[in-house]
Amino acid sequence: MIHHRKLIQSFGYAWEGIKYAFANNQNLRIHLIIALIVVILSIIFDVSHFEMGILGVMILLVMSAEMINTSIEQMVDLITKEHREEAKVAKDVAAGMVLLTSMGSIIVGILIFVPYIFKFIK
Repeated sequence: MIHHRKLIQSFGYAWEGIKYAFANNQNLRIHLIIALIVVILSIIFDVSHFEMGILGVMILLVMSAEMINTSIEQMVDLITKEHREEAKVAKDVAAGMVLLTSMGSIIVGILIFVPYIFKFIK
């Protein structure tokens, strides 16, 4: 049996996490601005529904990676305040995850938008 109160409460916790991430993570806000630009350009260039879906997945991947990065940084800071190589590695790898997903999304964006840009120029 599903406990509706617990389910609703878990959504509340998730929403609080999203609010915290956007309020306290400048990079996530930058990703959101870029995502809005991508969506607007998708509408202007009338990209296909399939391509819009791919762009949406990439946007969610980058934002999710940034939120995981924030979680890891917060957890590492909770565990230790002193400089430790393991803490540095955890933070660096998490930041690297964001960089890789961001670079991948840029490549996907180029592959999708370049044909539309060329078509627009002609």
